[in-house]
Amino acid sequence: MRNIATLCFLITAVVFAKGQELYVKTFGNATHRAIIFLHGGPGYNCANFEVTTAQALADKGFFVIVYDRRGEGRSMASSAQYTFQEAFSDLNSIYQSYQLKKASLIGHSFGGVIATLFTEAYPDKVGKLILVSAPVSMQETLKHIIQKSKNIYTARKDSTNLNYIAILENMDTTSIEYSSYCLAHAMQNKFYSPRIPSDEARQIYTQFKTDTTLIKYASQSGFGAPMGFWKNEHYTSINLTKNLQNILNQKIKVYGLYGKEDGLFSEKQVNALKDMIGKKKLMYFDNCSHNLFIDQQSKFIEAIAAWLRKG
Repeated sequence: MRNIATLCFLITAVVFAKGQELYVKTFGNATHRAIIFLHGGPGYNCANFEVTTAQALADKGFFVIVYDRRGEGRSMASSAQYTFQEAFSDLNSIYQSYQLKKASLIGHSFGGVIATLFTEAYPDKVGKLILVSAPVSMQETLKHIIQKSKNIYTARKDSTNLNYIAILENMDTTSIEYSSYCLAHAMQNKFYSPRIPSDEARQIYTQFKTDTTLIKYASQSGFGAPMGFWKNEHYTSINLTKNLQNILNQKIKVYGLYGKEDGLFSEKQVNALKDMIGKKKLMYFDNCSHNLFIDQQSKFIEAIAAWLRKG
């Protein structure tokens, strides 16, 4: 049985992973089924999920753990190596701190990459793997961003940005500059936001603008993590197809949640993942972009709860 001290409903804690303090926050009762949320990036943090969605998911009967990766967000550390092995070690420290034998992982965006690779490395520790707006092939995603941006600039007769796209198309596609510029165009063209937010999403966005945690951290993104993961792991050219197939071969269930207005992924990419994991295990939401847990929060929580309660 877990230590009674962990059976509280909301704890902000410090987990020590090889001497490094990790920012960790938990929601719900620690005797309930555990979920660990892995945030996007690299270079970002869990603040937006933490503030808007973690408690609502815990209210459905789950023990929800969120944390900022080493060297990112509120887990800043000059000693961060930015390797997948380091990320695995820190995640294992969270398992140990909360005495978890098994947990389900929700990997958002780049967090889905970490979650997938961890699941492959430690299959006995993962109940279910849920990918949320997560890339399977980074190169396909970056190419899609370029083509979608190019279409927009062509329609606008925007010669300046078309020139920038032409430069991008002749760059080394595995370089950190290439990925950074691609994502800058995605941001510029509002690929991360739905065109017309739902009433629910609009209310959530309005409410969390008053939260000091979100105001301070949600818009912060450091460059150390992207550069580190690129140098050490070549993450801009990673393709998870074989990794996911290995996970499925071990009878671990994989689920996916994606938004139809997420400009980072084509419908073809989403359908390819659906074909791999099973049509009933992927939901593709209308009026929803990259931050799916805000854009369609009720549907997100409903899907997560239903999947995790299944045997």
